[in-house]
Amino acid sequence: MTDIGARFELVYADAYVLVLTKPAGLLSVPGKGEDKQDCLSIRVQQCYPDALIVHRLDMATSGLMLMARGAEIQTALSKMFESRVIQKSYIAVVDGQVLGTNTSADWRLIDLPIALDWPNRPLRVIHADGKPSQTRWRVQRYDLMNNTTRVELEPITGRSHQLRVHLKALGHPILGDALYAPADIAARGDRLMLHACALGFVHPVTANEMVFENAPSF
Repeated sequence: MTDIGARFELVYADAYVLVLTKPAGLLSVPGKGEDKQDCLSIRVQQCYPDALIVHRLDMATSGLMLMARGAEIQTALSKMFESRVIQKSYIAVVDGQVLGTNTSADWRLIDLPIALDWPNRPLRVIHADGKPSQTRWRVQRYDLMNNTTRVELEPITGRSHQLRVHLKALGHPILGDALYAPADIAARGDRLMLHACALGFVHPVTANEMVFENAPSF
């Protein structure tokens, strides 16, 4: 991993794709307002002018992100995301003991539709009329002393705030989640305890299998 003048962390680069690590607290793309222009995409484009976004992480989420170099590769990678052939894995630390999952071999599925909570935008809610949303998950370990569970997550769909909303619906909000966790649980993390830890895809030009891993700091 290369630290480019502390502006961003470059994990991999070639003539077609970039793999980077986004820190928690940094936007993926510019937001609305002059105070929200600092973001990963602009930082990267200062070194790689042809770099283009193909997916995003929430501002509070850290971890691996993939960027395309040029519009043609952006289109190819976007189609791969739409076809769900790009593999993404996350680690989260949630409140409480997740019941009935005492072995890490047990993958479970959260299959709950997500809709925009219009009166409370940009929050999302579980709603029967929402978009189909699926998350695979399994327990890594339970911390008895802190009453928290570390879980591994694989989003099948890619809805905004999907992992945060699904874990809340499961009854185990993510520590440090100022949007979806009760205040006492949000206060137990100095950041959102959610990290994109693995990324796997077939290179759109070379057809090589590309797999990247990045452990969370928590």
